[in-house]
Amino acid sequence: MLERANRDEAESFLRDNPDIEYIDLLIADLNGIYRGKRVYPEALAHVYDDGICLAKSLFASDVTGATSMYSDIGLRTGDKDSVCVPLANTICRIPWKQAAGQVQMMMQEPPGVPFSGDPQAVVAGLVERFADIGLTPVVAIEMEFYLIDRNQDEHSAPQLTLSPVTGKRQHKTQVYSITDLEDYTDFIDGIMSATRAQQLPADVAVAEYAPGQYEINLQHQTDAVAACGHGMLLKRLIKGVAEQSGYHATFMPKPFNDLAGSGMHIHVSLINSEAQNIFAQDGMNNKQLRHAVAGLLAVMPESMLIYAPGANSYRRFCKGMFVPLNLNWGYNNRTVAVRIPSGNSTARRIEHRVAGADANPYLLAASVLAGIHHGLCNKLEPPAITTGDASHSTAERVLPDSWQKAIESFASAKTLRAYLGRDFCQIYAQVKLQEYELFNRETTPLEYDWYLRNS
Repeated sequence: MLERANRDEAESFLRDNPDIEYIDLLIADLNGIYRGKRVYPEALAHVYDDGICLAKSLFASDVTGATSMYSDIGLRTGDKDSVCVPLANTICRIPWKQAAGQVQMMMQEPPGVPFSGDPQAVVAGLVERFADIGLTPVVAIEMEFYLIDRNQDEHSAPQLTLSPVTGKRQHKTQVYSITDLEDYTDFIDGIMSATRAQQLPADVAVAEYAPGQYEINLQHQTDAVAACGHGMLLKRLIKGVAEQSGYHATFMPKPFNDLAGSGMHIHVSLINSEAQNIFAQDGMNNKQLRHAVAGLLAVMPESMLIYAPGANSYRRFCKGMFVPLNLNWGYNNRTVAVRIPSGNSTARRIEHRVAGADANPYLLAASVLAGIHHGLCNKLEPPAITTGDASHSTAERVLPDSWQKAIESFASAKTLRAYLGRDFCQIYAQVKLQEYELFNRETTPLEYDWYLRNS
């Protein structure tokens, strides 16, 4: 949960790391981008005692860093500051840098109360709702990404890396390839070494469904806020280790037209006061499991803007790429939106497969927990289980398939608004509306190619 750190942590860290030259103070915005400040060791005690001031408008920033003109926490109200304080047990070294540290922060407004626009506070609020009904969410996050060349091609498009073993660019899909992992052993080992140094619970590295695409899995946590923080920090870590290794890592959901997109999957189970998994019994006939799945499907259209927050997000949704297109669920089926993985019943869980790698882990978890809570409390029933390739089903409702439709669905949301809060939902909708409008004002090279001479 959101626990403020005390000064002892800062002093202990500096004693154990006397070579540290600076510390990055990190706070994740609505887009899942870290913002903050950099301080030097002599200022760290002050940060822990008094916090730092940051503009509330950092939570009204779009993906470019521009503040939403529509937001009431930006220029329209004087761009006010609020105090941000360090979170307990989050200070650590940055392994891919020589002498640097980092600590996660949270914004408070009013003092002592987490700011409602901070995604961390949104997740914490959902966890409290589950505590009220005697349950604790257990959460794990999986993230896919591409390792790409630092140099773009002649059309300014990304290109896959040159293999450090063969010297050739990857071009064929080798899902679960051990050879691909061996070719990039130094990079993968660098990631796993850095996760251990930062105490991030990563345990699996997989070559995914496209050349140059990988997935790193995080272990499940009974602290949902911490699980999301691990996801945020893992993205930063992967990018940092990639740079150190001479590459770029991208979590852009669809960087290549003809290759699979990158997703972010979240696994959730629920334990009761006796630490028992309430989904464990009765297989797919488990009432709580069915209610939870039904709730997730009910809030999916409203939540699509969280799962797919940008223009490129919607290019990922195409047939034949193991990306859900419809409101459906199934057992041991990777083509559905909500999957119940196979395995030991004591570990039975829900895997939510819709979101892209560009999603904010905090907001993704919040929307998923909201759907599960909604289904449980209202005893909703899901449709029949989908079998086979769900992308070819015509009987099921489809997910919003464009950025505009997702913005409209989120703006008119009722269930999600009741869980995430009116103020938060208003801010997020305003930020994404501005981002959408700015994107659509730009004339693309393809438009010049198609229309400049042919119109």
